[in-house]
Parts: sequence; C-alpha cells; structure tokens
Amino acid sequence: MKQVVQNYKSGELAVLDVPVPGCKPGGVLVRTGYSLISTGTELMKVSEAGMSMLGKARSRPDQVGKVMQSVATNGLPATYRKVMGKLDSYTPLGYSLCGTVEQVGAGVDDVKVGDLVACAGNEHALHAELNWVPKNLYARVPDGLAPRHAAFGTVGSIALQGVRQGEPQLGESALVIGLGLIGQLVVQLLAAAGVRVVGVDPDPARCELAEGSGAETCGHPESAAVVAAVAELTDGHGVDQVYLAAGGSSNGPVELAAKLCRDRGRVVDIGKCRLDLPWNAYYEKELDVRFSRSYGPGRYDPSYELEGRDYPIGYVRWTERRNLACFLDLLARGSVDVEPLITHVADFDDAVETYQRLKDGELKAITALFRYPEPTVETEAPAVTVPAVSARTGPVRAARTPVRLAFVGAGNYATSMLLPHLTGREGVELATVVTTTALSAANAQRKFGFADATTDLDAVLGDKSIDAVFVVTRHSSHADLTRQALLAGKSVFVEKPLALSEDELAGVLATVEESGNDRLQVGFNRRFSPLLREAKQRFGARSGPAHLRYLVNAGRLDHGSWYLRQGTEGSRFAGEGGHFIDTASWLLDADPVSVYATATSGNEDLQVVLRYPDGSTATIAYVTTGPAAFPKETLDLVADGRALRLDDFVRASVFGSKRWVSSRLPKARDKGQNAELASFIRAVRTGGPMPVPLESLVATTAATLAVQAGLAGGAPVTLAGPR
Repeated sequence: MKQVVQNYKSGELAVLDVPVPGCKPGGVLVRTGYSLISTGTELMKVSEAGMSMLGKARSRPDQVGKVMQSVATNGLPATYRKVMGKLDSYTPLGYSLCGTVEQVGAGVDDVKVGDLVACAGNEHALHAELNWVPKNLYARVPDGLAPRHAAFGTVGSIALQGVRQGEPQLGESALVIGLGLIGQLVVQLLAAAGVRVVGVDPDPARCELAEGSGAETCGHPESAAVVAAVAELTDGHGVDQVYLAAGGSSNGPVELAAKLCRDRGRVVDIGKCRLDLPWNAYYEKELDVRFSRSYGPGRYDPSYELEGRDYPIGYVRWTERRNLACFLDLLARGSVDVEPLITHVADFDDAVETYQRLKDGELKAITALFRYPEPTVETEAPAVTVPAVSARTGPVRAARTPVRLAFVGAGNYATSMLLPHLTGREGVELATVVTTTALSAANAQRKFGFADATTDLDAVLGDKSIDAVFVVTRHSSHADLTRQALLAGKSVFVEKPLALSEDELAGVLATVEESGNDRLQVGFNRRFSPLLREAKQRFGARSGPAHLRYLVNAGRLDHGSWYLRQGTEGSRFAGEGGHFIDTASWLLDADPVSVYATATSGNEDLQVVLRYPDGSTATIAYVTTGPAAFPKETLDLVADGRALRLDDFVRASVFGSKRWVSSRLPKARDKGQNAELASFIRAVRTGGPMPVPLESLVATTAATLAVQAGLAGGAPVTLAGPR
C-alpha cells in the first residue's frame, strides 16, 4: 500500500510503498476514503523539517533539553548516533480521516466490514491507504453524512473539546483569536450553542468566512472595530470566554485576551501560541486560564487509546471517542457545516506536490483533503438477479360488482393519494381498514366510510368476500404482507417498493408460483398520468435508441421521518426510486439490462444510469439539495430527431417536424393515481390482466435494488436472469 512520509533530517516528502498493517485484536483495519491535511499542525512539521539543524533546535527547545540529558547520561558519541538515526528516518503524517472497515479484529463487535468510520490519531489515522485503528479512536459515521465531511472528525473533536473547556452558557459572548481551521470550527460550535461570537484574524478572507458561519463580527487583531464590537456586544464588560486558536511566536493573542475578557472570565488555549502571561492583566481580572488537551480525555493514555479501556460515562462524560461521535452527529444534523471550509481536494497520488504548494504559499487553504482511489480488486462483475416469473395461474374469481376492498395501513399516502379516489367510486365498496392501532383504524373508517375497522389482519385475509387488499404500510412490511395476501387468494395492490432485498423479491415470486395467484399491482402510477400518456402517443414509435434524462428534485425530509430509518426501511431511493425507473422503462418500452449508480452527497443525492437492450439509456438524477421552489420532476426524452419534455406533470411538449404543447395547464398535477386505481379495479372486477405485467414489476424492483448494489461496489451492475 502507499503512505505519505517525511524525512525530518532532509525535509524530503514522499509517497512510499509500505506493507499493509496487520489487523490486531481490539481494533479495525480501515481503507481510507478521505484524509484531512491539517494546514496548521502538519505544515508546521513540514516547515520545521526544511530548517537547518540550528533552526530545528530553536523550534523544538523541549527536544533539545532531552538531547542534553542524553549527552549527560550516555555521552556525546552515543547521543549523536541516536539523534541522527532518529532524524534520518521516515515519519508519518496525518491524523484525521474517514474510511471503510475492511477487517475487524478480535474483541470488536460495534462495527462490521463495510461500515463507514471516522478515525483519529497521529499514529493511526495517517495519510495511508490502509490504517489499523484501535477501538477508542474510531466512530461510526451516521447514515447520510458525506465521507469527505466525516474526515473532519478529529479536528472537529479538537475544537469541540476546546469549547467544552470554556463551559459556554446560552446567551454568553466569546472571542475566538485565530480563524484557521480550528478557529472556524470553534466559531460554528459556539454559535450552535447559543453563544454570540467575535472573531480575530489578520486574514480578511478568514474573517469573512467566519462571519458567514455564525460570528457576529470579525476583524484584524489590531483593529479598533473589534474592540468596539466587543464593547457593544457586552455593554462594556468584556467577553465571557476567549479561545486561543492561533499559532506563531507572537504574544499578541494572550495580551488581546486579557484586554477583551471580562472580570473572572475564562481563557482557553487550544492552539500552539506563545503564552507569556502578562501578570498584572491576568491577576487584576483573576482570569481563569485553561488548556484543552487535543481530542479530549483519553488522549495520551495508552490504556485508553491502545488497550481500549474506556472511562465510565458516569465519571467522564466526554472522552476522545465520545467527542468524535458527537461531532459527527452535529455534522449529520446540519448544526455544523464543513463544506465551506474545504478549499482544495487533491488525489492521494499528488500528495507531495500538494504539500509543496501549501508550504510555498501557492495554494492557500483553510482545509485540503486527500481523495483516495477505489481499491482495484479483480472481482466478478456485480449482478442482481431478476427472478423468472413462473406462475401456474389459478382460476380467476367470477366478475362481480361491487368490488370489495380492504386497506392494510391508513397513513398519509393512503389517506391523501389513494382513498380520496376510491371513496364514492361506483362499483367499489370500502369493506375493511386494518391498522396497528385502534384509533387510526377508527379515524379512517369515519373519514372514508369503511364498513368495518379492525387491527386483526388474519380476519381480513380470511374473509372470502373481500376481493382485493391494498398494502399501504411502511416499506419493511410490504413483501411479507403481499405474500400473505396472495396466499389468501386476494388481488393485491402494494405501494412501492415491492421488496427491499433480492431475497424478499424472490420470496414474493415463490409465493406467486406456490399459490398460482399472480394478481399483483405495484403503485407505479406515473405511467398512468394522462398528460404523460398523451405526450408519449404524440411522440410516436421510434426506430433508433433513445436517451432519457429525469431530474427528481426530491427535497429534504423532516428530521425524524421514518423514511430516514435506513436500517429497517431501506434507503430513500429504495423506497421511491422505482417510480422513476418504471416511468423510464415504460417510455422506452423495455426493461433495463444494467444499472450504474454513484452518490454525490453521502447516499442521498444519486446519479443512476440505466442501459436498455437496444442501446437506449436513461439517466435519473435524484437530488435532495435543490431549492424548494424548483419543480420536483422534469423529464426529457430524445430519439430519431424528436424530443419529448415533461415539466412536473403540469405541461408537456413534443418537438419534431411539428411542435405540440399541451393546450392548457391542468387544475392540479395528475400523476396518474386515479387512472391507475381505475385500471386495477377494472382488472379485479372483470378478471382481466393486471394493469402492468408482473415481469415488468419484477424488473423494475430488481433495477431499484441494483442501485444500492452499485453504490456499494462502485461498478455497473448487470441485471441477469437466474442461472
């Protein structure tokens, strides 16, 4: 594997081929995705390595003292050989990264292979393709958090520990001196805690960045505007806390802290700056000077960091690891935003050049990241099996009216998008609604006129007078409830998704074959939209391959939405992506043969490319970060010199030898639910074919599942039949 190293004697930087570290007990082997370059700590080390021997000695007087002690103990020749041997060795760089667990050591049970983790430590979170990381120096990355953001975990923990040492209270004021990476994070953390912040830095760009991240005012340390801002903000008393996040040899930060801090205020040293305390100033105000030790309690304790011995939470609330997990949670919830701090992202292979540009000042960065290549492992091309549909179709029940329906589930979608189209429809009787709580069943019965309401699913499935069952529950229950209803001989309408895994999909198909009941419809309603159907008809048949582009501006979900419970309910795209794949396949009159997917922001913003047998392609951009005012769905289809455009189910147009534009705006967006339900009811009543062939439902579901497989594997996924 490759690792960035430096020779402290010569200053040489290199990317070396080194052995892969072993996966020892008590830790995990992590393949790095992104690692963060500390433009403060690391560049200081890189700069020191380029100094003369005298310069190195002046910059590290603590080490000079150790050398002199060694001379007194071991003699000059032995000490010289020891020191030169140590200097003339390669040392590692880096201490903050995000990567994927590749191997789990004995005694570790809180993560598994494939989990995304953030890692800390200047001996364990190095700029290297693989790192062994002990248990207390990694934390699992929350779902949805981008790996490049999670790579800030260590520096975020340093800033967080500094803020904890200041003990901020709601409504207090603070001064942050030094607006480099740590200072910028301290500003955001304080603002998130309800503290009013003033920042100080000689760089106007850094001041502007901090003001955009929550600081009230920022300015040059010698600026009268900073003094005036503090006086106005605090009624002349001075700030409650000062955070020293500056570096260098100047004593100015310490003197400024004393000047602008209130009586008995708190001064917290986070950075590595000169600390010649002006005695009178600090004595007269009785200032409380505190130090923040890196990532938090546990730092420099081998029993904690290397042996995995945690401190009891009742005695030590915030340890290194708990700080790391807390900062990742703040990132995931949007309380802290590190994206504006990322100035440069470099490929790992360009590490030496990147360090040199940073050192020379050619590249000015708050933060730079290394992006690592995906592992090149020779593996068989990933594939998702599309189960064959093989049903010994049983007898269809005789046509009759009314068609008696049962609803399993009465949540928001059922009550807003389905039941309003069925209530009062001729030839339809809403027989029974089944929910897990009695009150929700009673509410649905009262509002929509169900004849009966119950929490007993078995009683409904055993009722032979019920013709069709609607499954409108949470995603994780769809496949099982569909199987039960099919086995009971019912026609089934199940909202998407049909299944969340290949095993669930295969189970549904096995039930179809076992029962002989293939009366199944999945709620892919967009192909039934009257506007889109007319546009497809006017576009006409095509002779050559087509390209389809589908932009879905999905928007953010409310915090706490069950859609976000990926562990049980699948990813958001797994839940609703079938809508868009089905629409594309219907427009192209075929089922996809391969899927390629990539994530642009965690796994929320996706780009999905579908390939079809005739060479046609469909690209689905599924984004959650777009503006709310922008249309939710726009679609373009181009082939044979013609183009079809759909604007959010409000307007459609076809361009060719003649141009057609839908004549007027509809009263409301019609995404096809009413027409879809009419087709399903007609099929149940007459015994005719289901609105969408079962083979198409299965193919769309398999393609949706392939998206997750593609994201995990980073390669196109073939949609293949059973072997």
